[in-house]
Amino acid sequence: MGEASTSQTPPQDINLGTLTTLTDEAKIALDTLSDRTASLVSPSLRLGVTGLSRAGKTVFITALVHNLLHGGRLPLFQAQKSGRIARAYLEQQPDDAVPRFQYEDHLNALLDERIWPDSTRAISELRLTIEYESASMWNRMFSGGKLSVDIVDYPGEWLLDLPLLHKSYAEFSRPSFELAQLESRKDLAAAWLAAAGAVDPAGDANEMTAQGLAKAFTDYLRAGKADERALSTLPPGRFLMPGDLDGSPALTFAPLPSLGDGRTKPGSLAAMMERRYEAYKTHVVKPFFREHIARLDRQIVLVDTMQAINAGPAAVADLERALTEILSCFRPGVTNFLTGLVQRRIGRILVAATKADQLHHESHDRLQAIVRRLVDRAISRADFSGAQVDVLAMAAVRTTREATVTQGKDVLPVIVGTPIEGETIGDEEFDGKTETAIFPGDLPKDPDSLFEGPVAEDAMVRFVRFRPPKLERTAEGYTLSLPHIRLDRAIEFLIGDRLA
Repeated sequence: MGEASTSQTPPQDINLGTLTTLTDEAKIALDTLSDRTASLVSPSLRLGVTGLSRAGKTVFITALVHNLLHGGRLPLFQAQKSGRIARAYLEQQPDDAVPRFQYEDHLNALLDERIWPDSTRAISELRLTIEYESASMWNRMFSGGKLSVDIVDYPGEWLLDLPLLHKSYAEFSRPSFELAQLESRKDLAAAWLAAAGAVDPAGDANEMTAQGLAKAFTDYLRAGKADERALSTLPPGRFLMPGDLDGSPALTFAPLPSLGDGRTKPGSLAAMMERRYEAYKTHVVKPFFREHIARLDRQIVLVDTMQAINAGPAAVADLERALTEILSCFRPGVTNFLTGLVQRRIGRILVAATKADQLHHESHDRLQAIVRRLVDRAISRADFSGAQVDVLAMAAVRTTREATVTQGKDVLPVIVGTPIEGETIGDEEFDGKTETAIFPGDLPKDPDSLFEGPVAEDAMVRFVRFRPPKLERTAEGYTLSLPHIRLDRAIEFLIGDRLA
């Protein structure tokens, strides 16, 4: 009980100016000017999609694109509701050095195989162009009625690295050991702590020792992502999702104890680790911020809240910490015409709790209240400078329908769907083929109760993963659009104003 309320120390305020040098800012300004110049001819908007692992980033993008391409049911998306969208189509993305988001493969997994597509492991991009008629006569006179949305998909774990840019190696090491001593982590970190305690930081640098420590540290971070712990604050993010850097020296380091004032002896193990840590910041973290985060116009952060709730107060507090750090790393705000030519700010940020279809709709407001509680501190700490921030409970792909069952005199609201093979509730294991009615439980009315102690029985959510739905086809053979919960509201918030 004490850990959730006291040991999760708030992250330091991040001064975004410390994340970049004057040279970085000059490069950002040049990139922005280039983007803005191109946008004068072909208007565009860069939408960032992120979230910690298994929050549903790939599914969100696939569902968003599919519904816009195929005229899905989006009643709260005003441009479509009013019939002003002529068509939407995919085009070549503007950034040739960034992998393309494999929309077609992910859609095939959802529709034909009824399996969830592979999760985000690296950055990718997709350009969706919308041709529309403006609701304003003035805009119709001076606008071509076309907007290209460049969707940038990237792991939220990588965002957790940005605070490292203003931390020395010693400042990175100390809190790493402090976090590892928490009750929710110390058993997972035991092997790494033992290995770190057995070396002399001032001893000679040794490659095999460095590899052994990096592996033990990485194993600890990965164990923290397991369902039963559901921890979120686990930097460095590339240790969990290395991409093409797997095995490189830039990812072969780990925190060391007893660094004192932070000065390291030349040729020592600590000096070796410090050099690699600085290389990680220089060659991995800083380019990611400069080339991608600093170029975003809009952002959605997806959150798997229920997994943290089921894991207990320590996981909920850790999720709050991670979200605070993530939101603190963006560049929110508004710009005018002149400053916007060389300066980019994120004008709208949406924090969305995913998988709302695994709850009855009676609990959706409570889920949304929990997400708002999780990000309240981040919003109050950050200077959003006119940026709009909203929270939402949604399901980009709805896998269940609602029903009621009678037990004695009680009528219970249930959800009905096909659980994934191997999923369990109590002693029951599902086969992946049978449709089942499940009472998911109720979320607490007071979000603060999730931080204060073990989850009460009446607040337990029976979290079961369901297969994607089987979609009907029309007489002409067309597949109906993917069903969802509030995807239309998310689209309206993120891009609706640009189609007005």
